[in-house]
Amino acid sequence: MEPKKPPQDFTLRVRRYDPESGEAPYWDEHTITLEPHRSVLEGLLQAKGRFDGSIGIRCSCKAAICGSCGVRVNGQPGLACHTHLGAALKTAKDGVIDVEPMGNMPVIKDLIVDMDAVHWKKIQRVTPWLLTGELPEREHIVPKEAMVDVTQSMACIQCGACVSDCLSMEVDPLFIGPAALAKSYRFVGDPRDTQQAERLKDIAEDPHGMYSCTHCFKCIEACPKGVAPMSQIMRLRRRATGDHHIKDRNNGYNHEKAFVKNINKNGLLHENDLLADSFGGKFNPASGLFLMKSLPVISRALLRRKATLKVALLHPHKAPADVKRIFDEIHAKDERNEFNLYISGTDEDNAPNQPDEADGPQAGPLAGKESSAA
Repeated sequence: MEPKKPPQDFTLRVRRYDPESGEAPYWDEHTITLEPHRSVLEGLLQAKGRFDGSIGIRCSCKAAICGSCGVRVNGQPGLACHTHLGAALKTAKDGVIDVEPMGNMPVIKDLIVDMDAVHWKKIQRVTPWLLTGELPEREHIVPKEAMVDVTQSMACIQCGACVSDCLSMEVDPLFIGPAALAKSYRFVGDPRDTQQAERLKDIAEDPHGMYSCTHCFKCIEACPKGVAPMSQIMRLRRRATGDHHIKDRNNGYNHEKAFVKNINKNGLLHENDLLADSFGGKFNPASGLFLMKSLPVISRALLRRKATLKVALLHPHKAPADVKRIFDEIHAKDERNEFNLYISGTDEDNAPNQPDEADGPQAGPLAGKESSAA
């Protein structure tokens, strides 16, 4: 075990802002003295106690459980109580640790953001409770694989870190958002819920729903609990298209099928075909209308030599035999085999000659444990 280091000085540069004052945001620096293994939250509380009691910070458990102390440290969202001062200093650009409020939410004061206005409003949007029919007399036994699957989304502590860094929300503030959609999968993936198809159709038809995610991975990087909201969004999409065959007005279903068709045919993505096929083919009126709207963008690309007519109209690359074989093997399967770390485990978990191999195959960290829910 590494010995703890003695106290040292750390300079915190805190983003201050009070909307009621009418003044612009500004930076405020304080030097605190703590051991490097202590948290940024402890540093903020020391600065608040010793130098300026007006610093606004929200916190509660100090143990990375409640999710109250979400902030940005050196530009990265996370929990102030879960970020060590020593680690924060290593990512500081000029030896000063920057602490800012989270993004995509209005600031109430300093580091405190209005989560009711954005985060909790979007959580309420996805009906965050089970919708069941006739209840069993005693208990509802749930397959352990199903409960282990939704355990990943249940691990969310509602800190809002993923919302803070969501690029789609920056462009479209009405986007339901990664936290709410991950919460939605918690119920869509629960076999006790009787309205899974209705839930999926709702967020598929919403123009700001699950198809507005741009796969930027920022929410996965931001999450302190490994919920991986983007992965939950992808599972929602696969359930909507693969299990319930929901053909939505946002063309999410058609776009997915067009993408598969495109790669199967070309091996490499040909975006011109992808765009047309997502709207029913090049001769579909909806496709023609969308292509007409895209003409200014296409024209600029041609003028700036970022594209040529040959590349735009033709795709010289065709899928090799190995790619065709992969598609044939996948399409030959009776059902979708979806890899999930919470069920399948890591490569190390599934390596041969494990100590407990004699007891039968294990699957993931919670495999073999019975799951039931009342």
